[in-house]
Amino acid sequence: MPIPFSDLFGRLSRALGFETAESFPPGHPHARTRWNGAYFDIASDVKPDEIERRICAAIANTPLVFAHIVNPTPAMQRALFGVIEQRLRHRHEREAAQYAALLIAAYRSPDVPEAMPGLRQLIDDTSEAEAPARIRAVLAFLSDVQSPFDVIEMP
Repeated sequence: MPIPFSDLFGRLSRALGFETAESFPPGHPHARTRWNGAYFDIASDVKPDEIERRICAAIANTPLVFAHIVNPTPAMQRALFGVIEQRLRHRHEREAAQYAALLIAAYRSPDVPEAMPGLRQLIDDTSEAEAPARIRAVLAFLSDVQSPFDVIEMP
């Protein structure tokens, strides 16, 4: 059965990077991760490791873009942890709370891989609490963790 011209054209367009990627390629360990291409201008021919690096850099520079990611990878979450830690260290609690709320929202999906042991359990345990209490619990948890950035990701 011949392949329709539109399918061939679509494949060629993706291969040449003319489209904006909005997910990792099928078969990738984080294939369920999605992002809004309007916030992350990543050509479709960019390799997955570079995609993740660019998204993490975007989170570090503009943390609110985390809201436009579905099922963020552990590395993306750690980029947000870094921003939260920095805001807490510089006494910007309101911003840190805003970013913790983004993290809580991301964990609504059961498909989000846990970036820090115990975080999902904490978020689940506080699901009946009011938003400010949940945010305080997450911020306290992140503050109590010795060094969230020394975690080595195993393939």
